[in-house]
Amino acid sequence: MFTGIVREVGRVEAVEERGDSVRLVVSAPETASATAVGDSVALAGVCLTAVEVSDGTVAFDAVPETLRRSTLGHLQEGGGVNVEPALRAGDPLGGHIVQGHVDGVGRIRRVDDEGIEVEAPTDVFRYCVEKGSIAVEGVSLTIAALGTDSFTIALIPHTREATTLGTVAEGDEVNLEVDVVAKYVERLASR
Repeated sequence: MFTGIVREVGRVEAVEERGDSVRLVVSAPETASATAVGDSVALAGVCLTAVEVSDGTVAFDAVPETLRRSTLGHLQEGGGVNVEPALRAGDPLGGHIVQGHVDGVGRIRRVDDEGIEVEAPTDVFRYCVEKGSIAVEGVSLTIAALGTDSFTIALIPHTREATTLGTVAEGDEVNLEVDVVAKYVERLASR
């Protein structure tokens, strides 16, 4: 489980194709210092298992299912990626409950001084509510407004500086995870 509070922006050191899978090696010294093989770490909002930890880097294997459902297959060497280690007992829950299970990929429709507008797939957008929570690239955010097929997020300067959201551009794809509570409520109400 994660909170959507990104701990550092890592640098992609290597993207190694391994058949249908990809090994991602990310330089994230703060995270690496507290990570052991087998630990869960979120990259761009995707929960992955650390398979190797060495000298400030952490390696992860992304399988075909993960690559199909997320933007991880588009990561490039030298690029930045949001990194968050799994929540540990006693850690503050500063964002909202984030599982690291991407619900869909959205597209940045607009970027301006106030924030970003994200076009969302129908099966993600149905769970979006004004002032509700959503994770974009693993960042816990509050929906400021809804359009017919998009939502708008206001971004404070700190979020722009401390995450990759400060560098997104119109047309970029982003990982989206809706608030899991909304999915449980829908399931229970439909019975």
